[in-house]
Amino acid sequence: MQSEKTKYHYFNYFILKNFNPVIRFLTLADMLIAGGFGLIVPIFAVYITDNIQSGTVEVVGIASTIFLLTKCLLQIAVGAIIDKYKSEYDDFFCLLAGSIIYSIIPLFYIFVTTPFQLYLAQFVYGLAAAFAYPTWMSIFTRHIDRDKEGVEWSIYATFTEFGMAIAASLGGFVAYRYGFKLLFVVASIIIFLSSLSIIAIYNKIRSR
Repeated sequence: MQSEKTKYHYFNYFILKNFNPVIRFLTLADMLIAGGFGLIVPIFAVYITDNIQSGTVEVVGIASTIFLLTKCLLQIAVGAIIDKYKSEYDDFFCLLAGSIIYSIIPLFYIFVTTPFQLYLAQFVYGLAAAFAYPTWMSIFTRHIDRDKEGVEWSIYATFTEFGMAIAASLGGFVAYRYGFKLLFVVASIIIFLSSLSIIAIYNKIRSR
């Protein structure tokens, strides 16, 4: 009997039952956003070396560095600014803006033909991440259910990583069968729709 009850509770975790609605929406939205980028990231280096002038593994490394440095250097400033305001509305709008800009990044890649253009796209990508990441963490942390912190963070990580795992294979399949342009368009649509779904938490965030 106890075993059946344990299985029932375990199943409820995976359908996000009894989770705070904000946690539920943020988890599902980020799973799809991560899945959208998961379509691209595992094969992105192949696209750069095959489709960009002077595209080499060195260019791939520099592009990754630009994204990470931009995110790292700016996200602390964003986090400090949103902490100055007690309302969560500033967090919400920064998160929404950063997530929507995310959806534009794959479309940028379609038109990139030189390393400089790629670096510019990566800078914008890092800028969007600097706005989206600390604000997402801030809202998630405030709304996490008491005494469920471990399981809710674990479920979030499981969902996002599962989305990326499935997307990795699908991304390779779509790129091989139909080309990178279609892959980028599909990824952009998924990320954009997932970003808009964040609006569902607007009435549930805290004004004070």
